Amino acid sequence: MQAESMWKTSTGKGVTAAVVDTGVDPSNPDLQGRIVQGEDLAPDEAGDETIDRNGHGTGMAGLIAGTEAYGGGQGSFGLAPGTKIMPIRLPDVTKSANKWESEAKFEDSVATAIRYAADHGARVVNISQGVAGEPGDFSKITKAVDFALKKGVLIFAGTGNDGDKGNSLSFPAATPGVVGVGAIGKDLHRAAWSTHGAQVDMSAPGEDMLHACGGKTGLCKTDGTSDATAIVSASAALLWSKHPAWTNNQVLRVMLNTIGAPTDGEKRNDSIGYGIARPRIALTSPGDPGPAGKYLLPDYPVTASKSPSTKPSKGAQAPGDSSSAAPAAASKGDDSNTPLWIGIGVGALVVAGAASAVAITRSRRRAAAAQASPPPYPPAQPPFQGQPYGAPQFTNPQPCAPLPNDNQHNPNQGR
Repeated sequence: MQAESMWKTSTGKGVTAAVVDTGVDPSNPDLQGRIVQGEDLAPDEAGDETIDRNGHGTGMAGLIAGTEAYGGGQGSFGLAPGTKIMPIRLPDVTKSANKWESEAKFEDSVATAIRYAADHGARVVNISQGVAGEPGDFSKITKAVDFALKKGVLIFAGTGNDGDKGNSLSFPAATPGVVGVGAIGKDLHRAAWSTHGAQVDMSAPGEDMLHACGGKTGLCKTDGTSDATAIVSASAALLWSKHPAWTNNQVLRVMLNTIGAPTDGEKRNDSIGYGIARPRIALTSPGDPGPAGKYLLPDYPVTASKSPSTKPSKGAQAPGDSSSAAPAAASKGDDSNTPLWIGIGVGALVVAGAASAVAITRSRRRAAAAQASPPPYPPAQPPFQGQPYGAPQFTNPQPCAPLPNDNQHNPNQGR
């Protein structure tokens, strides 16, 4: 799957994606001209939604809509560089007095963010944030998701990064109606740290992702389901830009019908969900988008159909070996089975267009793909088992690794 070829079909132009995160810095060269009016839900912090407290939100925006403008063309492309970004800044809940206050603040702000995005023209909502909880928690978020879906929005959220340390059930990824996104590594298996379970609906590359840093500090490299979520959000933007008359249900149906399914013979498993996103296949061979009014995933009871094209699997599969993914059938001679980590010269073209992670130069590229989705929820972990998404996730953020050619300071960023 070639990014340049895909961009001849769609760049995401005409679609707005809300980035519900730590803020987005519009002064970053890779994002200049991409930012639209957003909302600040952190009134106790300096500035507004254009002030990114740790660079995480700017990075996610870069993965979606980066334009490579940094350093005169040495920056990072996002998967959907024509997409507009609506920044919505969440408060830093780690500064709350206790976990109950943190939970309430997180719930209120995320619910408000979703409603704001739906009311102000966003078609895609990217939430690379989350906290651990139990089914039935966060009722305000559940109601906000229902509101947004009925207004035609799609919501994507990362499942979390403690798959090897507790594997907590994270919200809003586990909220009915939210598409929970897991991460795969370069081997096309679930990344060891990617939280797995029934909440995983699909997966995307999430290892060694290159993107804009906060401020004007060039490129950063991070890992996480945050990154994978941004890639899936960008995939939705590409498809919606090509088919602006489609409903949210139709966009999601085509995304699910064109993913690379698990290799274990199941329609989905708990490691990668229904499979790995493949935006180029969705663009070139979308098939029938189906009914406009039926939501695909079985966890959303209001309008859900029983499954995306096929019946949901009988039960959750054990994570681990089943996490690899095989590309769905494609035409002969088609390289669509590959996803894509791309480097253009020194710059990074972070086009994980489907499902693998491979750095390439302008004259050479590779890729890989696959995908899947969820049954009933597993037993939840105790609330607030820190999810290493970023500052708001009750854990120390991981350092953002600058590229070798970038000698400027880069702020810490979480997964």
